[in-house]
Amino acid sequence: MLTFGLMFFCLLQDQFDNLEKHTQWGIEFLERYTKFVKERSEIELSYAKQIRNLSKKYQLKKNSKEEEEFKYSTCRAFLMTLNELNDYAGQHEVIAENLSTQITAELSRYTQELKAERKSHFHDGRRAQQYIENSWKQLESSKRRFERDCKEADRAQHYFDKMDADINVTKADVEKAKQQAQMRHQVAEDSKNEYLTYLQKFNKDQHEHYYTLIPHIFQRIQEMEERRVGRVRESMRVYTEVERKVLPIVSKCLDGMTKAAESIEPKMDSKQVVESYKSGFEPPGDVEFEDYSVSMKRAVSESSFLNARGESRRRSRSKLWPLLKRNKGTGQEDYSHLPPEQRRKKLQAKLNDINKDIQKEMDQRDALTKMKDVYIKNPHLGDPDSIDPRLEEITQSLEKLQLEAHKFEGWLTEVERKLLEKGSESQRTQSSHFDSQGNTPLTNNYGQNRESPDGSYTEDPSTETTMQFKSRSTEFDDEFDDEEPLPTIGTCKALYPFEGQNEGTISMAESEMLYVIEEDKGDGWTRVRRNEDEEGYVPTSYIKLFLDMNAKGAKTYI
Repeated sequence: MLTFGLMFFCLLQDQFDNLEKHTQWGIEFLERYTKFVKERSEIELSYAKQIRNLSKKYQLKKNSKEEEEFKYSTCRAFLMTLNELNDYAGQHEVIAENLSTQITAELSRYTQELKAERKSHFHDGRRAQQYIENSWKQLESSKRRFERDCKEADRAQHYFDKMDADINVTKADVEKAKQQAQMRHQVAEDSKNEYLTYLQKFNKDQHEHYYTLIPHIFQRIQEMEERRVGRVRESMRVYTEVERKVLPIVSKCLDGMTKAAESIEPKMDSKQVVESYKSGFEPPGDVEFEDYSVSMKRAVSESSFLNARGESRRRSRSKLWPLLKRNKGTGQEDYSHLPPEQRRKKLQAKLNDINKDIQKEMDQRDALTKMKDVYIKNPHLGDPDSIDPRLEEITQSLEKLQLEAHKFEGWLTEVERKLLEKGSESQRTQSSHFDSQGNTPLTNNYGQNRESPDGSYTEDPSTETTMQFKSRSTEFDDEFDDEEPLPTIGTCKALYPFEGQNEGTISMAESEMLYVIEEDKGDGWTRVRRNEDEEGYVPTSYIKLFLDMNAKGAKTYI
């Protein structure tokens, strides 16, 4: 039974040149596919680079106005989206790297091996073909020689027969012709034997060529071609797997972008706007009636009347000045040109910056002090005295910063005291006004909170919070001990965790449910109870209220 290689040879024995062309086309196809994957990898790398540059371009810049904007949930969501987009670009870099290493590099190396193997196979084929052709030429040569010698022997025999039949020819001539004929017959016989030998050799070579050498060569070419096709198949499979492996991470990036979008809170952003731009001024009082009929009274002089009108207008205008446009003056160091609440925020931000600078200088001083100690113990490393000028410079800088901090702390304490006084006065005014009208306010006042619940809330003992609780805690200590527990007027849910470190406050965990026993009185604090023994104040902006509308004095919070 013929082998598959022999069958392959039988089909292609007359198509050796076509087979050579086909294998060359296979190598060119492999190179073209390798180039395709390489260009795809370059596209992925370029795309990832552009995405990273885009993300970097819109990232938050340090010490810029944009940094303050990120207190809004929209800006924070945008920052989260940019971070996820950066990770998304990284996955395209992974695709590019895997395509380059697992396909492009491997196929390039394999193509060189394939070219060498193909060259070897076709070289063996040509050598086998040359060998059988040479064997055939030898056979043809011996055949023609045998044919020639046979003809020469026939002529010599014919000449001998003619001489032998002629009675006029001498015996010596006949003998000579006989010897010549015999010699020619011997040469013909030798040519015949030689021809038979070459014939046997050619038949053997031909059989080996067509049944052993060429089928074996074709079998190796076939195996080479099948390996090439198999490698293309594997490369195409890897091509899809490379991208499929990053899909879960890409999906997580997209989920992160969706989560960022869902984290946007319109109401919280609107509260941030209120917190950022509230002035701290009280609403203007009622406009007083100006009685122009007084001018008809002769008892009042014209000059006094004009003075009264001017004074009245000045009083009226002074009450409305927060609502009127004013010329922008030059900024002052203590921000006294700003409204009280805005001034407090600016002073607090400036004080925080100064404290950061102080900490930075102290870290540099500590580092230089350690370096000086090292130089003292190891003089060969450096001169300890060379550090003294820098230490002196840092010491002077620290003194200036500490004086600056003390100055701003004084201004901050002053403005907080004024805000506290205004808050207390406003509370008393509102209480008397609502008692007289018999109504309750419709909106919660967040104006006295230290900061919004985005993480910037502080409980500094030197601020208004401590002063409030020192007075309120003493005010309600007797109330807790002597009076009956206040009835609950609703419940609340903690939106953020709060650690009640000051006297009169109570800590709460995120999502914890508490009972409300006293509403916010305008100072930004609500009194709650956890159980019969635990009660205290928490920031109103940290909770979501669910008040019982049937309870006495309950307010509606929007």
